[in-house]
Amino acid sequence: MRTPRLLGEGRSFYHVISRVVDRRKVFQPRDKEIFRKIMRNLEAFMGVRIVTYCVMSNHFHLLLEVPDRESLRPLSEDELLDALRPLYDGPTWTGIKQELERARLSGNRRHHAEILSRFEKRRGDLRWFVKELKQRVTLYMNKRLNRTGTLWEGRYKSILVEGNENALLTIAAYIDLNPVRAGLVQNPEDYRWCGYAEALSGTRNAKLAKRGLGIILAESLQDNEIRTDWRRTQSRYRQFLFEEGQEREANEQTQESSRRGFSKGRVDSAVKTEGELSIPAILRHRVRYFCDGAVLGTTHYVDEIFAREKESGHIGGKRTTGARKMRGAAWGDLRVLRDLQVDVIGGG
Repeated sequence: MRTPRLLGEGRSFYHVISRVVDRRKVFQPRDKEIFRKIMRNLEAFMGVRIVTYCVMSNHFHLLLEVPDRESLRPLSEDELLDALRPLYDGPTWTGIKQELERARLSGNRRHHAEILSRFEKRRGDLRWFVKELKQRVTLYMNKRLNRTGTLWEGRYKSILVEGNENALLTIAAYIDLNPVRAGLVQNPEDYRWCGYAEALSGTRNAKLAKRGLGIILAESLQDNEIRTDWRRTQSRYRQFLFEEGQEREANEQTQESSRRGFSKGRVDSAVKTEGELSIPAILRHRVRYFCDGAVLGTTHYVDEIFAREKESGHIGGKRTTGARKMRGAAWGDLRVLRDLQVDVIGGG
């Protein structure tokens, strides 16, 4: 007999896990990209937010925020069609559009509302979200592998997670550290198919990944309308990742097995720098300062250029100093003229 799923009341968080049948390693890099695309498209439609995730070769982890359904504003016809467009092929989407148009033009408000309700009932629902995700990934993978039947090893597992910072940080770090524990990468930001790496990627969905990780901080949990600060999220989360991911040797007395992870020196470094990435790590990403900072150099050099341009009238206003600190890494004495506020670190 199946154990009933534990569901929260109102705004709730869940760790969801599902494995491929026989644990076969079927997901190649392109498949993981498709998985992420499907997942993000469903997120946009269903109102279920991805806090973080990791897609491995034979399983996936998701940390999801499922909203209080009463708080979800119903979608208008146009909003619904926009959200459904990425989820359906052209003929199917056109069919839905025409069905809505016929009901609206006929003046049959009840029928029009019933069509909208058919889709609205899926929104803000954990079971619908995971069901749709697994089904859509199955259809794609079966076609690619020229196979039929189930792709997944039974029903998915879900764990109800308390909505406090410590619980969510712990689960999020566990998820983003999967590739490090598996020995696939040395740093979580080097594995493209996890939430932390996507947040640092500079891709179209980087803002979604940053917003997702921002949810786990205490102030966001207290007020889900608050605008999160990625600088603080990155600092707090990276320190926690390294502390949680420290390597461990086997201990016969406590019966603990060995575990891959970060050396104590690397953990101490992450804590000392308050989660800032090292220069070699940051240079693997696009650094906007190098293109948009206007002037790069020591404080003396930047101030000297600033004074010259100020005197010539090229810089106006009340600004009296030129050198600005660079964010995102331990840059030492490097400064820029132009202070950048958004997405200073991105993809290559």
